[in-house]
Amino acid sequence: MTENNYYMNWQQLLSAKRFGMEEYHDDKHHDRTDFQRDYDRLIFSAPFRRLQNKTQVFPLPGSIFVHNRLTHSIEVSCVGRSLGVIVGKELRKKYPESDVAFEEISSIVAAGCLAHDLGNPPFGHSGETAITSYFSEGKGRYLEEKIKKEGDRWEDFIHFEGNANSIRLLIHQFKGRRRGGFVMTYSMLASIAKYPYSSLAGSKGKFGFFHSEEDDFKKIADELGMKRLSDSPLAYSRHPLVYLVEAADDICYKIMDIEDAHNLGLLSTEQTMELFFKFFTPERQEKIKKVMTVVTDVNEQIVYLRSSVIGLLVNECTRVFIENEKSILKGEYTGSLIKSISPLPNEAYRIATDISYKKIYKTKDVTDIELAGHRIIGFLLDTFINAIENPTNKYSELILTRIPDQYEINAPDLYNRILAILDFVSGMTDVYALDLYRKITGMSLPSV
Repeated sequence: MTENNYYMNWQQLLSAKRFGMEEYHDDKHHDRTDFQRDYDRLIFSAPFRRLQNKTQVFPLPGSIFVHNRLTHSIEVSCVGRSLGVIVGKELRKKYPESDVAFEEISSIVAAGCLAHDLGNPPFGHSGETAITSYFSEGKGRYLEEKIKKEGDRWEDFIHFEGNANSIRLLIHQFKGRRRGGFVMTYSMLASIAKYPYSSLAGSKGKFGFFHSEEDDFKKIADELGMKRLSDSPLAYSRHPLVYLVEAADDICYKIMDIEDAHNLGLLSTEQTMELFFKFFTPERQEKIKKVMTVVTDVNEQIVYLRSSVIGLLVNECTRVFIENEKSILKGEYTGSLIKSISPLPNEAYRIATDISYKKIYKTKDVTDIELAGHRIIGFLLDTFINAIENPTNKYSELILTRIPDQYEINAPDLYNRILAILDFVSGMTDVYALDLYRKITGMSLPSV
């Protein structure tokens, strides 16, 4: 599949086959499509509900609302659906005689957007860094030699990746659960694999699946006809819909953070409006200003501006996707859609990114969350990993009772026992992780 003339094809890429229930796959038409069922199944799942108590960027809200992982994922899903609707319509125009269900792209992307952050640990992006640091430079460094004796899988830990953890959460058969995990469709699962290669093939530590899920991902990717770049280490070109899921995330991540910063007073109204207006030509700016005179509420004006920016970026990203469809299907397109939009909004997005790093992501409250995350996650990992290494110790026996039965802490090899601990810790909400930390350290005791 590495030939230069190899093209992925839409007929194969859009598959409603369900992982773990392949033998039950049929082509019957139901009231809800399989991709819509993916969406509904995710909405009602426990891991999705837990996102409400996981930090996005700012500390979880007090009197002022800011986004958490749940609200972020819902908004990304809405933007992703819009991207999918437009792309589906454009592909239908481009291939009017095709029997490919292009109309289903919006449902696949919407579900993929809901699932894209499911594997992220508590305390925002610092949670991933905390896990990586524990193994690469913290107390977990001593485990390297032990893991390498079992195989070449140490990279999974020293570059812990939330994206790979989302794939694992969705397809791994946890103890007592059904085969296939969430039993999602192949296309939806592939749509969230932002880095479709193993940890040994990833650049800058990014990868799409742990060693434990390599065979499963290979099965999914080969079924969908994804272009295989390498057998060892295993690496594929992205599924085309990954670009739409990524674009939805890129759009919401920066634009909504700016709105949150305005609500928290980190950016003034003037600064916020100036950032948003930069996305538009002078002519469009005048039209927007006229509409904004209809309301006098400043927050409503910011909301209208923000929605206008999102609408612009949606149209830009879909245009880039359609214009580069052939190179995407050939597995040759590199980078994200947002980086290839027109010069004016591209420069505005770059400025917004710079401002975000300077005035949002480095604020005291955000830094405090990162510090707390490092401390709490590092402590929990150390406590539970020491316990699985010394399970007969009295303290270990006591500590291990806190881990639910679904996590395979008695797996035959250390690699999978550590993965079980990572499953447990990464699935925690910020509040639960903090509460457990306090109880184990004795800072919080049950009422007597």
